[in-house]
Amino acid sequence: MMPLLDKEASSLVRNERGSRRRLACGTMYAYVRFLIQEKGGLHINMTNRMYQTPFAMAEIPAPSIPNQTFRVDDYKDHSVGMESDYGIIQRAIEACSKQGGGTVIVPQGDWLTGPIHLRSYIHLRFETGAVVTFSDRFDDYLPVVFTRWEGMECYNYSPLVYAHECEHIAITGDGCLIGSGEAWWHWKQLQQEAANRLCYAESDGIPVQERVFGTERDALRPSFIHPINCRNVLIEGITIKNGPQWTIHPVYCENVWIKGVTVVSHGPNTDGLNPDSCSNVLVEDSYFETGDDCIAINSGMNEDGWRVNKPCENIVIRNCTMKEGHGGLVIGSGMSGGVRNVYAHNCRISGGDRGIRLKSMRGRGGFVENIWFENIEINDVREEAVQINMYYGYSTVAPRSVKPSDFKRITIRNITGKGAGIAVEIRGLPEQRLKDIVLENIRLAADSAMVCSDVEGIRITGLEIAAADQKMAEFNHVHALQLQQLNVI
Repeated sequence: MMPLLDKEASSLVRNERGSRRRLACGTMYAYVRFLIQEKGGLHINMTNRMYQTPFAMAEIPAPSIPNQTFRVDDYKDHSVGMESDYGIIQRAIEACSKQGGGTVIVPQGDWLTGPIHLRSYIHLRFETGAVVTFSDRFDDYLPVVFTRWEGMECYNYSPLVYAHECEHIAITGDGCLIGSGEAWWHWKQLQQEAANRLCYAESDGIPVQERVFGTERDALRPSFIHPINCRNVLIEGITIKNGPQWTIHPVYCENVWIKGVTVVSHGPNTDGLNPDSCSNVLVEDSYFETGDDCIAINSGMNEDGWRVNKPCENIVIRNCTMKEGHGGLVIGSGMSGGVRNVYAHNCRISGGDRGIRLKSMRGRGGFVENIWFENIEINDVREEAVQINMYYGYSTVAPRSVKPSDFKRITIRNITGKGAGIAVEIRGLPEQRLKDIVLENIRLAADSAMVCSDVEGIRITGLEIAAADQKMAEFNHVHALQLQQLNVI
């Protein structure tokens, strides 16, 4: 596990000011590791993290956590049995926060809990063998809190793990969090009326303060882990199973590091990870097996996304494995605030509906630009291995407008795989063509080869497709096509 740079470590660095001035920013963390080993005993293992992005991106700092610990089992409520003590973890967090922060340890064993609300400078660590099961009683997640539900601001049930306007927070360890999502999943069939009201609230002039839900009638399910308006967030090592809806859902956060997590959730709309209008996000060495998109980058939905107008930007995804999602690596469709500067590389996608998927529809607006996918293996997806599609047709609520999205400067290279339904689909709109698309060194086997339409500027180099139907690639309304080494066999 990658421990945190606590305040004592920060002090050590400040005390070595002469040496610090000689260090470049990119080597700072390697120096901290060396320094602390020499000083003897904080057991920090910071590494030099070089992102090698094709865009400018600052190093993501680790949370700074005070060097004191609080054990959950010291905060038992002796008036109730452990089988009904749903507040024990929260009591330990509050005690730790009152002392200025530190590490809250959840030891080995079975634990029950209601919603967990983090505070600034809190590190929540789940030790090996810790299994935390969240309450399946809906009223335990009241009162309502400020949240973003499928890209629209409102007040709704508390997420299972929630942080609002916090800084320097971490959730780490080898424990398992079980979200009891089965109790919530049938709400998918009951949510439409409330979803309609929320989706149209901005165009109807309803302010956020009046968008209050949080009833079984409304049936809007909460996210699992949901920091909102937070800075310096670390989520590492934990296993997360079967939440109500989206699993890891940071919103309006800056400096988010997700490392070595395992997400397994098979319910409806149980996306694995949804960075939502965040900046500076690193996702690495993680596994996603989900009932919807594995990783989907978002930035708000329709009119409410335009109002907030906060892009999701500077995102790195590397060395991750995706299995059985609706899409493996996804941008959209809720990207109305814009998405830019995304670099996803060295990942594996197997099973599920689609591999690399960029999706939008008329009415979303927004933009997607400066995107790179490279060195990705995609096997046995049922539909498209690679897709950029402006005709996404599965929105929870149909948009009222027809405002198109602007997708441009997208590079997809060094892609391999077999067993897809369609190798590549690139579909813009007649009124808003896709722009500046690069497909390079792609080798795929699929039932069908490629469809490309309504694109202004596309360069294809080294695209080889073994197509079972032996039909050639189709190009319609494509301008400024640069074609080298396109082989369909």
